[in-house]
Amino acid sequence: MPRQRMGLWLVGAKGGVATTVITGLAALSRGTVPPVGLVTALDPFASLGLVDFPDIVVGGHDIRGGRLIDEARRMWTESRAITPDVLDAAADAFTAVEARLRPGTVVAAGDMIRSLADDVGVARVESPQAAIERVRSDIAAFAAAEHLRHVVVVNVASTEPAPARPIPADFAAIEPLLDDAAACPLPASSLYALASFAAGASYVNFTPSTGATPPALRLLAARHGVATAGCDGKTGETLLKSVLAPMFAARHLEVMSWVGHNIFGNMDGKVLDDPRNKATKIRSKDHLLADILGYAPQTHVSIEYIKSLGDWKTAWDHVHFRGFLGTPMTLQFTWQGCDSILAAPLVIDLARLVERAQRDGQCGVLDWLACFFKSPFDVTEQSFAAQFALLEQWADATARSSSSAV
Repeated sequence: MPRQRMGLWLVGAKGGVATTVITGLAALSRGTVPPVGLVTALDPFASLGLVDFPDIVVGGHDIRGGRLIDEARRMWTESRAITPDVLDAAADAFTAVEARLRPGTVVAAGDMIRSLADDVGVARVESPQAAIERVRSDIAAFAAAEHLRHVVVVNVASTEPAPARPIPADFAAIEPLLDDAAACPLPASSLYALASFAAGASYVNFTPSTGATPPALRLLAARHGVATAGCDGKTGETLLKSVLAPMFAARHLEVMSWVGHNIFGNMDGKVLDDPRNKATKIRSKDHLLADILGYAPQTHVSIEYIKSLGDWKTAWDHVHFRGFLGTPMTLQFTWQGCDSILAAPLVIDLARLVERAQRDGQCGVLDWLACFFKSPFDVTEQSFAAQFALLEQWADATARSSSSAV
């Protein structure tokens, strides 16, 4: 297959996940690290003709100033997660990506996120429609300048508050409101989604923010002939829930309560210190147990910002369950992981898989990507094993289709 470059446009391009993606792509392109953590490096995906790492061109939006390399170095100075030699080896990649970055939007992003915006050309006051057009133009210009076959936009920005007003189910009812920031119910993440679709780019929401969740936006993606997936990357505690809860269901053990405490100290943790932003995240983390078990045990999820932890996230879970003869028992586990290190390879996976699907003409919701998300679109099955089976089935069908076409 001739080499075809794709674009990966990151919303929140100066955050920990984005800079880890850039660092990782630079190292993978040079062949200096193995693809550990990448789902697409597994055998079922090897014959799909996925875009090679050197052919993924990165650009993006952010609302903060400062140099990319300095933001990336926080992964060492604050978190001791990526060693200086690996970061220094990616210096050229950071320089190239920085030239492609553009100011994001703070329209309907919430007070906490607005407070993070620096004076880097971010329009403090603009209509939602103006923001959409500006972002659309940035993505389209990126695709043209870099001669890209397709662009996948991935939202890795900080979590925004939930919309204050209901979002109409029909886009025809939303469109007239886009000229008035006071009347428009869409948050910033949804404006990025609309801009992506208008630019002919696919949109993946790796955050719990609204993004393309409203049915009107998902239908719009299909009309534009682009793909969408989301939302909220499943990387840590919730991943374990989606693996362990089916065990309790399969053994007919009654889960009476499941409590999870989470502490971490990165930028996302700082944003989630605001109760309005935190509520969005907790809803995304707390819904799957009832779906898997078939009943709703008592649950509690807490998220606390502890600055000294940097990008390291610790989750302590306490599961109280009842077994034979009514005997109560307990499972406890502690999960400690580096948030960006867990998330970054999945972002690369999603970009490669979405581009491959788009190449085959797939558009609208890609429900077979459910295993990557806490709140997957159009999928009620929450067991990780069952969700991963959907991905394997797609890979098998795609491989067979490619073989028959040769």
